[in-house]
Amino acid sequence: MSLPTVPHDYRPSADEPFMNPVQLAYFQAKLQTWKDELLESSSETIHHLKEENLSAAEMGDRATLETGHALELRTKDRVRKLISKIDAALRRIEDESYGYCEHTDEPIELARLEARPIATMTLEAQEKHEKNEKLHRDD
Repeated sequence: MSLPTVPHDYRPSADEPFMNPVQLAYFQAKLQTWKDELLESSSETIHHLKEENLSAAEMGDRATLETGHALELRTKDRVRKLISKIDAALRRIEDESYGYCEHTDEPIELARLEARPIATMTLEAQEKHEKNEKLHRDD
């Protein structure tokens, strides 16, 4: 699908048709920029891990380095999962299902998509889902 160019000062509005081509292009650009920033940050983390020397002379230094590396690797895993969600959102833009709740097929509020462009549910559906999850987790 070919989307139009988004004007620089454009912001989606409830006064226009929901998920029209300009809105889709806006969210596609927003998601792609986010993904690019995450990938750049991730490559810096990998570079940093390669540069550090784990053969620190003192045990305390080595433990500190290893703890730092473990934290960086956990962060990298979270970023990997986030990038996967961004890719899924980009695929939904391609198939024109982006912006609609995966449970109710209702439009997801524009403010929610602005704040969390990877959202797959309306706020109400998300709250219901989390409440059900909590009930089952407490069993």
